[in-house]
Amino acid sequence: MRNSRPVYSTEGGRLKDADPRRPASRPGAPGNTGFPDDGVVRIVRDRSGRGGKVVTVIHGLPERGAALDARASELRRLCGAGGTVKDGAVEIQGDHRERVAERLRALGYAVKLAGG
Repeated sequence: MRNSRPVYSTEGGRLKDADPRRPASRPGAPGNTGFPDDGVVRIVRDRSGRGGKVVTVIHGLPERGAALDARASELRRLCGAGGTVKDGAVEIQGDHRERVAERLRALGYAVKLAGG
């Protein structure tokens, strides 16, 4: 058998080089949100992986670090709900898309309501 090669092996990891046509990014990697980085703040209502609970997720805010935490705290107070900052996105418990969009527009951001 001259053309035989291992199909599966536990030694050495991948048998072949990665396919150059496929992106090397991981789905859960920070910054890989699936939304373009075009300066538009996108507000999404999400319930996947949360046991059916609705969460408002805000992607694309330009702030980072402590400034993003302060903006998230302001938005949580506005909505009267809990939440967190994960991977550069602000998550607020409950469906508060309209209220958050109105506040961010008043602050001068370009806002889109994305998703369902």
